[in-house]
Amino acid sequence: MGLVGLPNVGKSTTFNVLSNLNVPAENYPFCTIDPSEAKVLVPDRRFERLIEMYAPKSRVPASISIWDIAGLVKGASEGAGLGNAFLSHIQAVDGIFHVVRAFPNEEVIHEEGDVDPIRDMQIINGELNAKDKQALAKIIAELDSQIKRFNKKEAKEEREVMDRVEKLLVAGVAVRDGEWKAADIEWLNKHHFMTAKPVVYLVNIGRDEYITKKNKWLPKIAEWIRDNGGGPMVPYSADYEKEVLTVSGSPDKEARDKTAAELGGPTMIHKIVNTGYKALNLIHYFTAGEDEVKCWTIREGTKAPQAAGVIHTDFEKGFICCECQSFADLDRLGSELAVKAEGLYKQ
Repeated sequence: MGLVGLPNVGKSTTFNVLSNLNVPAENYPFCTIDPSEAKVLVPDRRFERLIEMYAPKSRVPASISIWDIAGLVKGASEGAGLGNAFLSHIQAVDGIFHVVRAFPNEEVIHEEGDVDPIRDMQIINGELNAKDKQALAKIIAELDSQIKRFNKKEAKEEREVMDRVEKLLVAGVAVRDGEWKAADIEWLNKHHFMTAKPVVYLVNIGRDEYITKKNKWLPKIAEWIRDNGGGPMVPYSADYEKEVLTVSGSPDKEARDKTAAELGGPTMIHKIVNTGYKALNLIHYFTAGEDEVKCWTIREGTKAPQAAGVIHTDFEKGFICCECQSFADLDRLGSELAVKAEGLYKQ
């Protein structure tokens, strides 16, 4: 997932509390130039329970990679700010955390001069839309050339899908909000359109506003998101999360939760990570034993042979069946032997 937004919306501070790293988070535009990457662990109570049951020598939780990408400004699609460099960084990620500034603080400068989250979201979406239009024009020109020279059926099919993409973009609608069949998606995946990527809106409000649950922008932001394709919205406060991390002295979930409860509001870091993971349609299954408890990440809907292939390609090639049990049964009965005795261990 890529963290995107205008400069000075709290992206880098958010990245630091998500990742427990320390990238620059200064009060001036483009303090982030080169993207910073962090592998962030995905909290899962089931994983912790399996650790408790097996006490393994090795433990490997699920994770996602999050990139802090430089702030986007109006006109980036035409080269303003970091322009095309920024947009190419977005093109490389699978999904977007769109960080929206909704906190009032005159000491923190704003690229546009004042705080207006609706305008800011329109700028970001407009620039991504404009860049997709530029890419689409080149794709269509190349397809038209292929059709004229070779009259290939595949090129005509792809051209038809690109026509539908063009209609969406001209109407200001994101590619992800179109109605697509499986065959269409194969063509779309070939081109990595920016507006095809899933988006999670992270609304950064002030510390005190977060604790009191009062911010004038939140209802307006929620309405704008509903009217523009929808998507998950997570209100949080980067300043508050930074305070929680500093006071707790640990990125550990239990320590953060305890400190947050004492300071007056829950930490949202774990919800942000899990929401991003879910937005990418990711799930995981477990292998568990005394040697290792490990999460294996797959796309939701992946079939058993391909899920086995995540462990090793030979498992997919020679797949016959797998033996498995549900976590709920194992948790309730307390051991694999008990699960088997109940007839709940399956092939």
